[in-house]
Amino acid sequence: MSEIKSYPLDHHGITAGICDELQIVDRINKRIGSPDIRRIIQPGLGVKAMIINSLGFTNRRLYLTPQFFASKPVEALFGAGIIAEDLNEHTLGKALDEIYAYGPTKLFGEIAFEIAHEKGLFGKTAKLDSTSFSVQGEYLNQNDDSSEAPHASQSVEEVGKNTEENADEDRSPIHVTHGYSKDKRPDLKQVMLSMIVNGPADLPLWIQGLDGNSSDKATFYETIKTVEKFRSQLAVGGPFTWIADSALYSKEAILSIKDHAWLTRVPETLNECQTEIDKSYNEEEWTQHANGYSFREVTSQYGGIDQRWLVVRSEQAKAREQHTLESTISKEETKAKKDCWHLKNKIFACTKDAKEHVNTMQKKYKYHLVESQIIEKVKHKTKGRPKNGEEPEVVGYTIEATVTLDSEKKEKMLNRKGQFVLATNELDVETMPSVMILENYKDQQSVERGFRFLKDPYFMADTFFLKKPKRIEALMVIMCLSLLVYNFSQHKLRQALKDQGETLPNQKKKEIQTPTMRWIFQIMEGIGLVEIYDSDKNISQKIVTNLDSVRTKIIRFCGHNVMKIYKVDS
Repeated sequence: MSEIKSYPLDHHGITAGICDELQIVDRINKRIGSPDIRRIIQPGLGVKAMIINSLGFTNRRLYLTPQFFASKPVEALFGAGIIAEDLNEHTLGKALDEIYAYGPTKLFGEIAFEIAHEKGLFGKTAKLDSTSFSVQGEYLNQNDDSSEAPHASQSVEEVGKNTEENADEDRSPIHVTHGYSKDKRPDLKQVMLSMIVNGPADLPLWIQGLDGNSSDKATFYETIKTVEKFRSQLAVGGPFTWIADSALYSKEAILSIKDHAWLTRVPETLNECQTEIDKSYNEEEWTQHANGYSFREVTSQYGGIDQRWLVVRSEQAKAREQHTLESTISKEETKAKKDCWHLKNKIFACTKDAKEHVNTMQKKYKYHLVESQIIEKVKHKTKGRPKNGEEPEVVGYTIEATVTLDSEKKEKMLNRKGQFVLATNELDVETMPSVMILENYKDQQSVERGFRFLKDPYFMADTFFLKKPKRIEALMVIMCLSLLVYNFSQHKLRQALKDQGETLPNQKKKEIQTPTMRWIFQIMEGIGLVEIYDSDKNISQKIVTNLDSVRTKIIRFCGHNVMKIYKVDS
């Protein structure tokens, strides 16, 4: 009697196939891991398992990876002889420890640069930014290898407790500590992640785990120098034009990287920036651009470096910021009027105290003026009806105050809204025209998209439950390799659709050439792998079910490795 088993394959075959195309397993095994032939799961395969888990978007923690694969067609994803129980906590923990021993930043950089070079995906600009990740739980000191049992909710901190013998103890792990929280969780400790995105596929090219209290102003220019040195040693790619936010723009930073091309936003706190924005220009002196943008170019020698400044005006940003300003002014007016009303009941000992209080009060209001009148508070010495001719004495002073809008200040602030200044040391207008300055800076959003991906609540590690900072650094490599696989898959599919003039339906049934991989993954839900066993318990046939024309088209566009997993012919 034959037996049939069915496994959900869904989109996991795409993730596994792209990992195979990028040779993730081989690249990692070549660098880390012991050559013990008794070892079933080498670190590369463990990393591939964690990538498939993280891109499963099931919000399933890493310590539940064996459970995640228990229902999946493991051999189809990893090869013959591999079972779900092999992908256990010890296997994953050992892989993380070996990543840390090799060096997380070094490992990721070497793999990402190789992939970008082999796939011809290097771009001319490198976008640099950082973000914070909230961390929950208790943390061991860097030299504390205590085997104390962790909490059940913590994931891989319990894995392979005695597998850190190969770790590089000379390199200190990142410090989990409080800092400026970009997650808006100042109550939690955190770590920082710095990331560089490059090329048409928006591949993460370089990552670095940083202490929770690290400052972009201190780390950005050091990262640029390190990566340029790394790139020149590998002799791949060309010198980058570095794009970052205003944290890069300081005299020390731009002097430090003066030999590299850079493009950044000028901090609005700089007097030179505000002066340039406040200047009056005729409308014809602005160059109009698409989507409500306009700009004008000036020169600057800030920090002793010759630069081109692009003053940019955005109508959309102006409308949004003006609405916010009006709301801020309204709230300030309500508070100021309330404060003035309470002044009537406050008595001051002298006029000097009263004036000082009004001056202090005025400093609290950015858009309003306090007009005040000091009034004597008089009172008779004794209670009851005063005697004839008895004059009351001055016992203190009160303030009658009114609030008026500072129209000049409001108008000045309104004129500034929707404007910002970009700066670059690329002086050749043919190499980088004014419009390219704007377009290149807007492309900085590709890094922010990457961070949004990593912080997705359904992603594997939206918050960390790791106990050791070493494991946190190593897990950052897994996270960003997952982003690399995701972005490469998306680019590959979109490019294939464009090259062949094909389309796919979006959520609204409209045919498009730019689908997101998240939507593609949803389309692939329901695909299964059926195994049919003969009477001797041997597999006699494997069938992939629920393939239709759209799903088959997607699989073919994803390439040979994906087609092999889904058993689709070319």
